[in-house]
Amino acid sequence: MAKIATLVTDLFEDSEFTEPAKAFREAGHTVETIEKEAGKEVKGKKGESSIKIDHGIDEVQPDDYDALFVPGGFSPDQLRADDRFVQFTKHFMDEKKPVFAICHGPQLLITAKALEGRGATGYKSIQVDMEYAGAKYMDQEVVVCSDQLVTSRTPEDLPAFNRESLKLLEGK
Repeated sequence: MAKIATLVTDLFEDSEFTEPAKAFREAGHTVETIEKEAGKEVKGKKGESSIKIDHGIDEVQPDDYDALFVPGGFSPDQLRADDRFVQFTKHFMDEKKPVFAICHGPQLLITAKALEGRGATGYKSIQVDMEYAGAKYMDQEVVVCSDQLVTSRTPEDLPAFNRESLKLLEGK
């Protein structure tokens, strides 16, 4: 079973965290949340969810995890302003570990300069940013690239996102 690092802060898209996290846990994987400080409570942008953060970014190493999950909302844009989160993200892409990013989640991948030549999707408003970052943007519910990167556009795509993410985790 995989140990999944989840980079998240305030104003995450509620269902884009809760539904994948539930699916991962039900499949037997461990989901740990990482923000600037452990114990902090972060809230979803719709006010439907709150998360107590497991670890501060300075307390963890990417090598401690098998996969990375980045839910959307305004969270990824806030986190990408902090180089610690960018480098953490880049490690997973460089090491070819599974990465799951939905909606605005790819913003961390853009800042990590990790999308060059990759097939990917994301929320419509970041399409041009993804293309400038060298991604081959595809407007479809889920894109799986190189058996490593799973991306989706919106909460409506969650069933496909969860299905493909879990497929990639099989055998971990």
